[in-house]
Amino acid sequence: MKLTDELWAAIEPVHARILDHPFLAGLTDGTLPRAAFRHFVVQDSHYLRDYARALAVCAAKAPGEDEVLAFANDAVGAIAAEQEMHADFLHAFGEDAAAAAAEPVLPTTRAYTSYLLATAYGGSFAEALGAVLPCYWIYARVGEELLRRSSPDPLYAKWIAAYGGDEFQAVVRRVLDLTDRIGEELSAAERRRVVEHFTTTSRYEWMFWDAAWQGETWPV
Repeated sequence: MKLTDELWAAIEPVHARILDHPFLAGLTDGTLPRAAFRHFVVQDSHYLRDYARALAVCAAKAPGEDEVLAFANDAVGAIAAEQEMHADFLHAFGEDAAAAAAEPVLPTTRAYTSYLLATAYGGSFAEALGAVLPCYWIYARVGEELLRRSSPDPLYAKWIAAYGGDEFQAVVRRVLDLTDRIGEELSAAERRRVVEHFTTTSRYEWMFWDAAWQGETWPV
């Protein structure tokens, strides 16, 4: 079995729960409260800064020059997304990125990024790849599904288009091809660790959308 087949089989129930989440339903029918989307954008800005660091660690651990370059470019792209697309969204709320950056990193974001960075720094390249992969793959699958429906709200339609479009889909295919190549060389034990990390961060993806939907704050 290809590693990507094993990985996706492990998180199919999580993916189904994500597609059924009211946050995503609200994106496509335009009923998502602006406060929930703003929560998502602000926390995603915090998340992407640490995700870029995790990708940079992947670049440092990558087995070949092509992979080093690809992950380094993806790290730059994650920062660019935080600076450009999120700034546009915040501008639509009449705010600027500096004010949003001063807001606290909330519990789910902190937990997700802490796990991501700990795995990237402490594990092998394959384990780091497993941890960062859901943010590529689940967003591509979600974007692809949502693009069929888009949204009557121009702001939400713009977000959907960014992840459902051909450019992002091509990036994800490149990472999935690498995952399968790496998978052929893994021991059974390391393969299990990759599946574990991939499953864990996939669950965090669901939690991230749910946190925005619930308006999560620090309880104390």
